[in-house]
Amino acid sequence: MSKQIKQLLTNELQSKFNGISEFIVLDITGIDGIANNQLRDKLLSKKVKVTMVRNAMMRHAMKALNMPSAMDLFVTGSCSVAFGGESVVDLAKELDAISKEIPIKFKGAYVEGTALDEQGAKNLVTMKSRVELQGEVIMLANSPARRLASAIVSPASKIASCIKTLADKEEKAAA
Repeated sequence: MSKQIKQLLTNELQSKFNGISEFIVLDITGIDGIANNQLRDKLLSKKVKVTMVRNAMMRHAMKALNMPSAMDLFVTGSCSVAFGGESVVDLAKELDAISKEIPIKFKGAYVEGTALDEQGAKNLVTMKSRVELQGEVIMLANSPARRLASAIVSPASKIASCIKTLADKEEKAAA
């Protein structure tokens, strides 16, 4: 392959991964064309793209995009990169579910400027997604407010109950 073609392919990878801060590196060797199409179809419905890359060109693209720690993910073997979707945790969970049918292997991940090894990428599956974490934070933030409102309302309801009891006694006495 000529140097100009390699440079064109590297520039294409730079433009494709510009602005992407999270991705998972996979090894999908050994799957046939039908399984490959099924994998890409399932992921496309989740707005996830899979791109097979050449390691040397991807290292150059990562260097140009100022992601030096991601360069270590593209050293040996066949590499495919999965990116997109809601978050990298959701992507990892989806890939793990698919890996039960189609033999794909995690090689690593790049998350918010940090490169994760194979085990770190697999651990993303067990993490909570961004939506789940936001829900927990909201629940924890609302909990003290709910208790405060309960504490404020509780004495008022007791006073209202006492006043009602007195009013009922007054009505019975008047009758």
